[in-house]
Amino acid sequence: MTKSVQIYDTTLRDGTQAENFNLSVSDKVRISHKYDELGVDFIEGGWPGSNPLAVEFFKTIQRESFKHSKIAAFGSTRLFSNPCENDKNLQALIDAKTPVITIFGKSWDIHVRDALRIELEDNLLIIEESLAYLRPHVENLFYDAEHFFDGFKRNQEYALASLDKAIIGGADCLVLCDTNGGMLPHEVQPIIERVQSFIAERGSRVELGIHAHNDSETAVANSLLALSLGVEQVQGTMNGYGERCGNANLASIIPALGMKMGYTAKSLSNVEKLYETAMLVDELANLPHNKYQPYVGRSAFAHKGGIHVSAVKRNPLTYEHIEPEKVGNFRRILISDQAGKSNVLHKAQKFGIELDPKSPIAASIVSELKDLENQGFQYEGAEASFELLMRRAMGTKANYFKLIGFRAINSKRNMEEPPETEATIRLEVGGREVHTASMGEGPVNALDKAMRKALTRFYPCLEEIELIDYKVRVLTGQHGTGAKVRVLIESKDQHEQWGTVGVSVNIIEASWQALVDSINYKLMRDDQRQA
Repeated sequence: MTKSVQIYDTTLRDGTQAENFNLSVSDKVRISHKYDELGVDFIEGGWPGSNPLAVEFFKTIQRESFKHSKIAAFGSTRLFSNPCENDKNLQALIDAKTPVITIFGKSWDIHVRDALRIELEDNLLIIEESLAYLRPHVENLFYDAEHFFDGFKRNQEYALASLDKAIIGGADCLVLCDTNGGMLPHEVQPIIERVQSFIAERGSRVELGIHAHNDSETAVANSLLALSLGVEQVQGTMNGYGERCGNANLASIIPALGMKMGYTAKSLSNVEKLYETAMLVDELANLPHNKYQPYVGRSAFAHKGGIHVSAVKRNPLTYEHIEPEKVGNFRRILISDQAGKSNVLHKAQKFGIELDPKSPIAASIVSELKDLENQGFQYEGAEASFELLMRRAMGTKANYFKLIGFRAINSKRNMEEPPETEATIRLEVGGREVHTASMGEGPVNALDKAMRKALTRFYPCLEEIELIDYKVRVLTGQHGTGAKVRVLIESKDQHEQWGTVGVSVNIIEASWQALVDSINYKLMRDDQRQA
C-alpha cells in the first residue's frame, strides 16, 4: 500500500524566528519558487498583518504563480474580546487571499489561564468559532494545536477537548505541536495513538500532522516516528532553523521518508534538488552552511584518507548510507584529485557544456575550483559565476570588455548629510577605450552605474539588468576590519534571475568581481538566445 505524506515548510515564518536569520521579501519569494521546484506541498509565508514585511510578502506572492506548492497564511484564534468579524487577525488572514490558512490555539490549560487569562471553556469556544469563520474562505484549513504534548501530559481530557472543537470548526488537519521541544520519542508514540483512537471514536476523517521543535535534539526522530504511526502531514524548516534550538529539519526528513520509509510525495520524487535548495536558503539568509549536516552538508559524503577512502573507491556503500547524487550532493575524497570532479561534471551537464571527464580541462576546472574555495569563494548561490568559470577554462567565453582601471571616492563634507560617492572607470571594448564617471548611493552603486554608462552604448541590452540583492559576508574575523569578505549579487532581466560572487579583503574589489560576472553572464545568455 502506497503511503503518502504532506510536506509543510514553515521556514519563512517559524524559521525566521531563529537568531540572526533574516530574509527580505524578495528572498522569501525566491525561496518559495525553489520550494515549488522541489515539490513542497505547503509553504507557510508568515503572519499577515504582524509587520510591514509580512504585509508586503502576501501582496507580492499573490502575483506569483506556482506549479505545485500552495501558500499558507498563519495566525491565531481570535481574541476572546473580539467577535470573529471584528478580529483583526482573522481579517488579515482572509485578506492575504491564500489557498491555505493555518491557525494555532491553546491545548495546554496553564496557557489558557496564565497566557490568555480566560476560562478553559472560553478557549474551546474561540477555537471552534475561529475555524468555522475561516472555513468558507480557503481550500485547506489547518489547526496547530500549540503545546499539545505538554498539555496532554498535564490534562489529557482538556487537550483532547481542544481537538474536538477544532474538528467541529472544520479543520482539515490537526497538527500536534511539541512547541517547547522537550518530548522524547518514547513519549510521543502513546500520545499520538491515543489521539488516533479519539478521532476514530468520533467517526471523524480529519487528518493529523506533527510540528516538532528541536530543544531535545529529537525533532526529526519525533517527526519520523509520528509519520510511521500514520500521521499524514509533517511540518518543519529547511536546515532546521527556528526559535531557540530550531525546528524539525526537512532536509533530513524528506530523504528519510522517500528513501528509507517508502513514502510518496512530490518533493520526495524531486529529492535530487534538496542539496541546492538547502544551500540557497543559507546563502539568502547570509548564514554559513552547516557542513556536517546529514544529507546536504558538504561533509556528509566526505572521506579522508586510509581505509575509508580505499573502501569507498571500490564500493561507496561501504561508508555511505545512500548515494549522495540522490539528494543532489556529491562525494568528496579529501586527499585525492578526484574531489569535486563529480560535482563539476554534474554542473557541466546542467549548463549544457560537453565536458569529457577524462580531459585535462576537467582536472583544470577542479583544481581551480579547489583554489578558489580555499580563497573563500562559494558557488551555491552564484551559479552564474561558476558557469563563467567553466566556460573560461574551456575557451568558450567571449571577451566582451576589458577593465583598464577604476576608482571610487567617498567624501563627507557635512556631518548632517550623507556622504557623496563618485566612481570613475576605464574600459576597453572592441579596441576602443571608454572612460566614464558616475555618482551613486555608495561605492558599489556608483561603480555599477559607471560601468553600465560605459557599456550600454555597445550593449543596449544591459539596460534590462536589475540588481535585486546584495549581500556581504565576513569570512574570518581574525584580521578585524581587514578580514576577507564574500559578496553575493543577485540580478535579473525579463528572462531569468542569476547570482554572482566575488571575494577579496577589499569589499569594493569583491563587489566589482561580482558585478563584472553579472554583466558577462547577461551578455553571454543573450548571445545564446540569439544563436
